Amino acid sequence: MTLKSDPGNFFEDFAVGDELIHATPRTVTEADAALYVGLTGSRFALYSADTFAQDCGLEGAPIDPLLAFHVVFGKTVPDISLNAVANLGYADGRFLRPVYPGDTLRAVSEVIGVKENSNGKTGVVWVRTTGYNQADEEVLSYIRWVMVNKKDTSRPAPEPVVPELPTSVKPSSLPRTDLTATGYDFTVSGSPFGFEDYEPGEKIDHVDAFTVEEAEHQIATRLYQNTAKVHFNQFEQASSRFGRRLIYGGVAISLARSLAFNGLANAGEIIAINAGSHVNPLFAGDTVFAWSEVLDTAELGEGLGALRLRLVATKNRPCADFPYKDAEGKYLPEVILDFDYWAAIPRRE
Repeated sequence: MTLKSDPGNFFEDFAVGDELIHATPRTVTEADAALYVGLTGSRFALYSADTFAQDCGLEGAPIDPLLAFHVVFGKTVPDISLNAVANLGYADGRFLRPVYPGDTLRAVSEVIGVKENSNGKTGVVWVRTTGYNQADEEVLSYIRWVMVNKKDTSRPAPEPVVPELPTSVKPSSLPRTDLTATGYDFTVSGSPFGFEDYEPGEKIDHVDAFTVEEAEHQIATRLYQNTAKVHFNQFEQASSRFGRRLIYGGVAISLARSLAFNGLANAGEIIAINAGSHVNPLFAGDTVFAWSEVLDTAELGEGLGALRLRLVATKNRPCADFPYKDAEGKYLPEVILDFDYWAAIPRRE
């Protein structure tokens, strides 16, 4: 028998400095955007209507930044996280230019850190991934780290290299946005609140909730061509710690962002990711709630500002009391996501 299938990389296959050119390029279409709305319920006006986007200086409704992120992320899975235990976190993410229907996305990653875990069975791999469009322009870039199984536990541990990661994207380094504020319509956007209406320390309960169905999270993850075994292979996951498939963390991010529309409808454009952690697993049948905290504000000029937001998602627990961490600083068991990002928002005046 000739072996032509690819089992994916295990922890011992990664070395700092490796460049991974990921298959396969993906042309993102209006159908993808419509399916994304169907799977997440996202309502941000900028990504819903060509007319609204054109009034804001864009050529038409762009692809939601998170959909572009998931497509680029999905390209990396066969090489980075096919044999993952869990995706652990994100840092230093930047959305560098809009993605429009018809654009073709590809991804390249560099391994920037490795560290074997004390159990000798798994290790953590850090990578910086860059997404490019058909013109070889960078559209987004981010760091993520993932826990990956070892194939051969007898292999000696590599010299640990843990990258020093920035705690946030500084306001002075925020990517430029093509959005213009002059034609922004606060009446049809879904909220009357602009940049000047938010203050650091303010918390917003997004009130609404989504129950995650098995079929929905499976379709969403396939839409992004994410092939990680932990999301699809129940035969294998039956013997795992949880005994069932995990929902892709990106589904939790997108659902929480969709819920955030109720309270942050005009902060629709994510321009940077400061940090993000999937702190507890999410399973089919769980109900997702969310709340946000304004951490900081920044001026972008030309009638635009940026809000630094902490988005916290929970499972099976409403967020009226803003659940987060306990007295010892540990995440509550109902908390599934802690996501720190910058979003552009127009001024009302």
